[in-house]
Amino acid sequence: MTLTVGAKVFYPGRGPCLVDAIVEKVVCGMSARFYRLTLLDESGAELFVPVNNSSEVSLRSLLGRSEIPKLLDHLKTCAGVPKDPPSSKNWRQRELERSKLFRSGSIFDLADVVETLTQLGSIKTLAMDERETLLRARKLLICEISEVMNETKSAAEARMDHALNSA
Repeated sequence: MTLTVGAKVFYPGRGPCLVDAIVEKVVCGMSARFYRLTLLDESGAELFVPVNNSSEVSLRSLLGRSEIPKLLDHLKTCAGVPKDPPSSKNWRQRELERSKLFRSGSIFDLADVVETLTQLGSIKTLAMDERETLLRARKLLICEISEVMNETKSAAEARMDHALNSA
């Protein structure tokens, strides 16, 4: 993927970012060029991606506006389908699977994490790491929906919650 200044991209595990600039930095005594990405969440944190290695990072474009209904339909469809019982795998296996979904960068994989943990939370109390994973996945989904639809995060959250609860 070719990055251009001003473009919005999704950085796996971190969320939507704005490509602010291309900057020169000295690393280990050598000058290198980096894309400066600013997270579009409330933190405003910056990430630096080497221009030469940017293809190795699984960056993707944000969803198109027309793809948001597909994402919300995916949440609706998945929310009504029972998953394997939580006892079918131990916590470590479940955590490894969720970690792979986060790293994939796919918004639909994140939606699967949200719906699975939301469903599990309706059956039993989530462990602390599961609650944190659910909150993080929800935050990333909400942030992307908000950016794509050009609406507040609370409006995006309401959209997502409506999809999850309408199954």
